[in-house]
Amino acid sequence: MMRTMTSSNGILLCNLGTPSSTKVADVRNYLREFLMDPYVLQMPRVARWLLVNLFILPFRPRRTAEAYRQIWMPEGSPLLVHSQRLRDKLASMTKMPVALGMRYGTPSLENAIDKLADAGCKRLLLVPLYPQFAESTTITCVEFASSLVKKRGLEIKVLAPFYANSAWLDALAESCSESIPADCERLLLSFHALPELHIKRSDPTGNTCLTRTDCCDSPGAAAATCYRHQCLVSAREIARRLGFSEDQYSVSFQSRLGRAKWLLPASDQVLASLPSKGVKHLAVACPGFTADNLETLEEIGVAGKETFLGAGGQSFTLIPCLNDRDEWVDALADMCQRQL
Repeated sequence: MMRTMTSSNGILLCNLGTPSSTKVADVRNYLREFLMDPYVLQMPRVARWLLVNLFILPFRPRRTAEAYRQIWMPEGSPLLVHSQRLRDKLASMTKMPVALGMRYGTPSLENAIDKLADAGCKRLLLVPLYPQFAESTTITCVEFASSLVKKRGLEIKVLAPFYANSAWLDALAESCSESIPADCERLLLSFHALPELHIKRSDPTGNTCLTRTDCCDSPGAAAATCYRHQCLVSAREIARRLGFSEDQYSVSFQSRLGRAKWLLPASDQVLASLPSKGVKHLAVACPGFTADNLETLEEIGVAGKETFLGAGGQSFTLIPCLNDRDEWVDALADMCQRQL
């Protein structure tokens, strides 16, 4: 049983964000805020403005809104609903204030911090709900939240990426074992892709990441900020817990945008190629996400399934994210306790 923490501490959960509805206007506003973040599209501000406003926002919001309509829950956006349930369970377990803020959209980080301050919290533990480190998720969340917290005269600590945390991995493996059907021939672990430029920019050595094909096998000082390395570690540990050999699971990267070089192999291409390699029964998990969202439910669960079955696959199983599973809440509570 976890001990109760002092009331002067508070936990600030941060996830990426979601539009407030499936209306095209709301999706456009969300995409504008998201894509104008210099950590997301790492290019000069003028070039970013031109790309977003002239080439992306006139077209993409309508398609994205339709995708959201396919996965929207009666209570709202899946990402928000699952994150709120996680917040409530974590608060119940830790017996301390827990607030949820999104980096983009609502509920805002400002609102979440104000709630914790109003509850009497003086020290906040920021929990970026991203298992693996990336500038476009972890750093933008930490810098933005830290600036807001300091303006209010509060203290802040940050939970480190938990890609190798044993309790988190155990929870994932348990979830996978419950969902993988008996006839499954391959497990695909699909992570969000990043441009190769992001990986290289995060390399503190300047000469490790993506310099050779096996760079992630022994990244050294680059390990703490190498997204690709951390994804591969997570995948390897999940497969080991499930008893899967190297030829029984694959790793891929999804959600590319634009013409830059992104991490490979691409999930859509892997899904299209597996049936021709003899894989007819496939299970897919997305260990880079803590809560189901557009990328897991629509991109993999709808479009990815169509791609695999259309290429000759016979069965496709999407393994849910951890969402608010009790094992995940327990793991997160323990991580928070150790930090506070």
